[in-house]
Amino acid sequence: MRVPRRLTWRDLLRPARVVVCAALAWLLLFQVSVVRGSSMAPGISDGDRILIEPWSYWVGDVRRGDIVVLQYPLDPTIDYIKRVIGLPGDIVALAGGRVWVNGDPLPEPYAIADELAWHVERVESGHCFVLGDNRPRSSDSREFGQVPFDHLRGRVDLCVWPPTRVGLLQ
Repeated sequence: MRVPRRLTWRDLLRPARVVVCAALAWLLLFQVSVVRGSSMAPGISDGDRILIEPWSYWVGDVRRGDIVVLQYPLDPTIDYIKRVIGLPGDIVALAGGRVWVNGDPLPEPYAIADELAWHVERVESGHCFVLGDNRPRSSDSREFGQVPFDHLRGRVDLCVWPPTRVGLLQ
C-alpha cells in the first residue's frame, strides 16, 4: 500500500505561478474600460464594460468599421470610443443624413441617423476619420478633426458587462 505524500509549499507554488503568469499575460493583452456617455448607443451604452485590445494595431491595420478607443486629440488624458469611418486617402462626405465614402453611401445599420451638416474632407495619411454611432450626441471628427493612428489605444470587439449585454460588437 502506498502512503500519500504531504503537500509542500513547492506543490502550491507551481499552480500559483501559472495563475500569476496568466494574469500578467491578460493584463498585457487586454484592458477593460467603462464607457461614459451615449455617443455609441444603441450598440454600446453608458456604463458598459468593454474589452480593449491594445495590441490589435501592432499586428494589423486599422479597418473601416472598427470600433476603437482613442486619446481625445484635445486632451490626451481623456479616452473616447468611436467607429472608424474613413481611412487615409478616403474622401468622406456627410450629406442628407448619410455618410458617403469615396462617392458610395456607407451602410450603417448600427447608427442613429442625424441630419448631418454638409461636410466633405479627404483623410490625411496616418489618420482616420471617426464618428460616434449616436450621431446627434457624439463629439467626433466633425468637431475635433481627424485622429492620428498613434492616438488609437486599441480595437474594441467585446462588451463584457452587464451580463444582459455581453457579446461581440458589430
